[in-house]
Amino acid sequence: MSWCWEYVPDEQTVAAGAPPEFIAEVEKKADELVRAAEALHLHGPAFQGADEGARHAFVAGGFFVYMVTARSELVSIWQITPDPVP
Repeated sequence: MSWCWEYVPDEQTVAAGAPPEFIAEVEKKADELVRAAEALHLHGPAFQGADEGARHAFVAGGFFVYMVTARSELVSIWQITPDPVP
């Protein structure tokens, strides 16, 4: 296995209507989260603890909700929320 991130259930559902610049920021931060999780969980599939649950990450233009699942070596992005347009 190899660490990665993905939209759950899929990109079309999670990112529908979000500005492309904001989506790019979300994906850049998701790449950082994958690198951090990989460093923290060197033997991800052997992880025996409980998952940390949902977390929020703030980026330029809004925030997103994600979860790290070490056993699957996966960062899943469940929801993205762009800042409201004034």
